[in-house]
Amino acid sequence: MKLKPLTITFLTFCVATFSGMKAASAASFSVIANGLYNAGGLSFGPDGNLYVTEAGIGGSGACVPPPSGQGGSLCYGRSGAITKIENGKTERILTGLPSLALPDGSASAGPRDIKFDATGKPYVLIGYGANPAFRDRNLGNTDLGKIIAPDFNTNSWTTIADLANYELANNPDGGDVDSNPLSFAIDGKKLVVADAGANDLLSVNTDGSNLQAITTFPKDILTDPIFPPSGTPSNEPAQVPSQGEAVRSQFATQAVPSSVVKGPDGAYYVSQFTGFPFPEGGAKIYRVGADGKPTVYADGFTQLTDLQFDPAGNLYALQYANQSAWKGNLDGSVIKIATDGTRTTLLSGNGLESPSALTIGSDGAVYVTNRGDSPGQGQVLRIENTKSIPEPDSALGILASGALGVGLLHKKRATQPPIDRVVALK
Repeated sequence: MKLKPLTITFLTFCVATFSGMKAASAASFSVIANGLYNAGGLSFGPDGNLYVTEAGIGGSGACVPPPSGQGGSLCYGRSGAITKIENGKTERILTGLPSLALPDGSASAGPRDIKFDATGKPYVLIGYGANPAFRDRNLGNTDLGKIIAPDFNTNSWTTIADLANYELANNPDGGDVDSNPLSFAIDGKKLVVADAGANDLLSVNTDGSNLQAITTFPKDILTDPIFPPSGTPSNEPAQVPSQGEAVRSQFATQAVPSSVVKGPDGAYYVSQFTGFPFPEGGAKIYRVGADGKPTVYADGFTQLTDLQFDPAGNLYALQYANQSAWKGNLDGSVIKIATDGTRTTLLSGNGLESPSALTIGSDGAVYVTNRGDSPGQGQVLRIENTKSIPEPDSALGILASGALGVGLLHKKRATQPPIDRVVALK
């Protein structure tokens, strides 16, 4: 069974207990953007400005059933956008992008990631989060579940590849038919995509040719899993033990790929968002080499949403939550993994909540989309002073260090007018 894309959208074993952690952080941060609607991936453009995706809040158009079969329908609108952050100011420079969400704007699928190639050409990944069979049948011709190439000057775009349709036609992992592409990397003239719903890693040329699966990812067998208490609200209600039901000692769960980045060694590194019941410490980072086979590069994480390498070869991992999502505590973490494997928590909680993506600036700072599943409350954070400081091998000390320098987040949240729903030219 695949983890349903809706669960990912809502998407701790405590980070202090990770093996290999030997240092604490002296990082501080500031909020450089506020009032975003389901903020996702972010990337610096050739002009030096930061670009961030907003998945939007759906709309009043046609609807599709949620992939879990539970809850309200996901309804279509043109509320997705790309926002540019320049000199402390935000501007939506591409509007009218497709969006799918619940009536309250949550569980949104829409623009999820943005990257620029070596020539400065932008590409945008549009999520979907439902069965591809319903997309064209219910919604008509939309770009949900596709990669597009936008033109910011004309507020228009062209379609590059249809990832959701590839899942419908091929279903590489042989499980439920779902598609929810969340992240991609540019590798020369190839776009490499992590599709969480399809549970695969895809490759397609920048001209749209040769779309194919690179690999799929295995199921995990949990021993003595910890389930939510009986009656706990869940996107997987059939899997929450009922009153008096015996809890299974072994449970098959499908963790899914949530992001992909190319490493200094030329391999692809893929983060994992664990499936229900979201075991703390159960998420892995996979390495996919030239043979296309995924091998575990690092483990012991919880609900990872993004990865990024810095120029020195250090890998940064982003945790959506430090505890199992059903516990209701969505404090996240930014964790630096040095080339020797040493892990440093740069930030943990204290305002870092359900973060969705990160990138590294030329200034050495780490930029994070925060509250990525909160319509109208999304932020972009700039984390600086990321050098680690020596510290005894103390779990409590490492955990406490995550609270340093985060008071800025407690200021009053700014708001921004609702996203323009005007239909973009295509």
